[in-house]
Amino acid sequence: MSTFENYQLAKAQYEKLGIDVEEALNHLKQVPISIHCWQGDDISGFEINQQELSGGIDVTGNYLGKARTPEELRSDLEKALSLIPGKHRVNLHAIYAETNGQVVGRDKLEPKHFKKWVEWAKRHGLGLDFNPTLFSHPMAADGLTLSHPNKEIREFWIRHVIACRKIGEYFGRELGTPALTNIWIPDGYKDIPSDRLTPRRRLKESLDKIFSVQMDEKYNVDAVESKLFGIGSEAYVAGSHEFYLGYALKNNKLCLLDTGHFHPTEVVSNKISAMLLFSDQLALHVSRPVRWDSDHVIILDDELREIGLEIVRNDALNKVRIGLDFFDASINRVAAWTIGTRNMIKSLLYALLTPNHYLRDLQEKGNFTERLALMEELKTYPFGTIWDYYCEEMKVPTGMAWFDEVNKYEAAVLSKRD
Repeated sequence: MSTFENYQLAKAQYEKLGIDVEEALNHLKQVPISIHCWQGDDISGFEINQQELSGGIDVTGNYLGKARTPEELRSDLEKALSLIPGKHRVNLHAIYAETNGQVVGRDKLEPKHFKKWVEWAKRHGLGLDFNPTLFSHPMAADGLTLSHPNKEIREFWIRHVIACRKIGEYFGRELGTPALTNIWIPDGYKDIPSDRLTPRRRLKESLDKIFSVQMDEKYNVDAVESKLFGIGSEAYVAGSHEFYLGYALKNNKLCLLDTGHFHPTEVVSNKISAMLLFSDQLALHVSRPVRWDSDHVIILDDELREIGLEIVRNDALNKVRIGLDFFDASINRVAAWTIGTRNMIKSLLYALLTPNHYLRDLQEKGNFTERLALMEELKTYPFGTIWDYYCEEMKVPTGMAWFDEVNKYEAAVLSKRD
């Protein structure tokens, strides 16, 4: 049978549960995923005076074809986007500026250094998001930036973040869709601190200075991102979840949750509904921690499905800004983007094909037996058939056909890179 005929049979099965499959697919088409550029070059960036990775970040592997130039990175992104259904966004870091061979301090970055990215995004109908880069720099060598005891160092990073917010505003104005400018810093201590309050007070004061410079929220949306620990900051991180959650709520900023930045027994899916009660919006960086914040390519595991369910069942598709954040240099980087992004979209489709209102009623009535039975039955419903039809409708490869395209691209393009 054809994909369409299979789809009709699967559609009928879901309709028995009261699911409007066509409406679900129309909803899915409207959801952009912000795809992180740094998977394509192992977070190297294009600074003239390029530094070793720091801030507790590491990328392992040496697979062929790493992007070496902005043009190569954009070409690789284009290939990945051609294999992913829907219209999406691209997430940049400040180290991806193009300065025409000139050394430009991070605190001196301007919109003009991202002009080519904006022109490229316009051609492809993409939105752009942005991140200041507060790592891999001499002024962050001791693992402290916005909370540093040295005022000169703090002021440097304050200027950098303000410059980045202006670049985010430029993205939003040029592309007609607001950029999310997200602040993450590595600040913390390797061993038990004797004073936890003072660094956090300095961080708060730095953020207050940064946000005292007004940006048009039609074009730029500010977010702050927490972390539990990092390499070199195992005992203490100034920007904890509690710190940023409090700061975001008090100052009307988005709180961004990275799925790898919490204790192994914590799950971000459990936090989404709690936070949406007190905040109009929140943001995600979806990754896959394996024992720690190891940023593996996301798979369609229980937690990813639960994240999709929490967003959909709480009518939050327009409230949660979904971004990705993983980097694996041991596999084909275009394939990594494709696998991860397709899985994020699959999790949303799975949620849209779930009778969430009926399951909610079962819980309210205390009918936990039927609730469990139905939730388990749904796991073997013909979800994959609906997915294949969606991909075909969106004119991207179905099944493993996308992998054939990646292999061709590797042979024709990636293998030629030194």
